[in-house]
This record gives sequence, C-alpha cells and structure tokens, in this order.
Amino acid sequence: MTRVKICGIAEFEDARDAVLLGADAIGLNFWPNSPRYVDASKASKIIEKLPPFVTFVGIFVNHPDPTNLEDFALSLGLHAVQLHGNETPDYCSMIQRVKVIKAMRVDSNFRVDSLRTYGNGTFLLDACSPGLGGSGEVFDWNLVYGANAFGSIIIAGGLTIENVPQVINTLHPFGVDVASGVESRPGKKDYEKMRRFIEAVQRTDVELMGAP
Repeated sequence: MTRVKICGIAEFEDARDAVLLGADAIGLNFWPNSPRYVDASKASKIIEKLPPFVTFVGIFVNHPDPTNLEDFALSLGLHAVQLHGNETPDYCSMIQRVKVIKAMRVDSNFRVDSLRTYGNGTFLLDACSPGLGGSGEVFDWNLVYGANAFGSIIIAGGLTIENVPQVINTLHPFGVDVASGVESRPGKKDYEKMRRFIEAVQRTDVELMGAP
C-alpha cells in the first residue's frame, strides 16, 4: 500500500485531521525560510498531542552538524529527518539513530543511478524549484523510472487529487508526499482536500491489487 505523508503541517488541528483521515506521516518544516516553518516548541506540542502509530518527519536544509541535528530530532520525538539541501552521502551516513530521507531535486540533469552513492536508503524525489519543495510544481516522472531499484522512493512535487492516481500507477512508489496540493494557503491544510487526496491514494491501491 502507498504511504501518505502530509507535509508542511503548522497547526495541531491540521495534524489531527490528517491522522484521522488516514495519513501515515506528518511533515514538520524546520527550515526558517519556509512559509510552513514551525519552531521546536510548537512542533513539540503538535507531536505530544497526537496518538501513537504516527510517523513524524522533520524537514531540514543544510544543517551544519549532523550529530546536533540527530540530537534535536530525538529530543522532539521525530522518527525521521528529511534533508533538502546539499547533504552528502557521508553526512547522511553519520545520522544513525533516526531514519534519513534524502530529498533529490529532479530536473533534466537528474540521473537515477546517482541514488546509488547514498546506499540503499529512502529518497524523496521532488521538482527542482527555488523554494526547495512545496512549490506545487510537477517534475517529469519519466526521469525517475527505475528509481525503486535504489531504495524506497517517495514522490513529491505538485501532487493533487487529480494526478496522484497517475503517479502511483506509473511509478509504484513506496509513498507520496503532499503539501500545497491539500492547502487553502501555505501552512494551512484544507480538510476536504486532504480527505479526497488520501481516498484517491487508497482507491488507486485497491484498483491495482485487483488488476489482472
């Protein structure tokens, strides 16, 4: 089954609704330049109020010290860190106590075999945009065929209720990641959009299981 991550959560009510609707993971953005930024205090309160069986993912960009980043993640109760900067394979390998999701920006220069240098990890493939994610831009999915051979693949970048069935049918990713596609404005989630997005993913999975 395709996992769903609702990213850029900035309010507890949105996190609660996402979980109740069936989201597997919640993304909390710790990059100060993001319109979806949350500080540690607010993130901690969101995490504390949510029930078990939810995966909490922190989004970071070029944090200078991987050990300090790991300590910060553990202190908040994050299960994974999602790295959107220029973090090298060596940097990623220094983080051992929480899972690492390495975000890769896909454009015409992207090569699937570049994932090999990071080992058999988890990769979020996103559109190449100035804002480092959450732009609502879709990349050319043809550029990432075969990515599943190099690890667990999460697709992001302009996903919506309308196009998420196509990306699941085309790429069969481990998960899909959505922010702007389920928002009324940056950082504010829309309940109906989240509901319809998650239902679209679940319906597509059921159809795939029934396919001959």
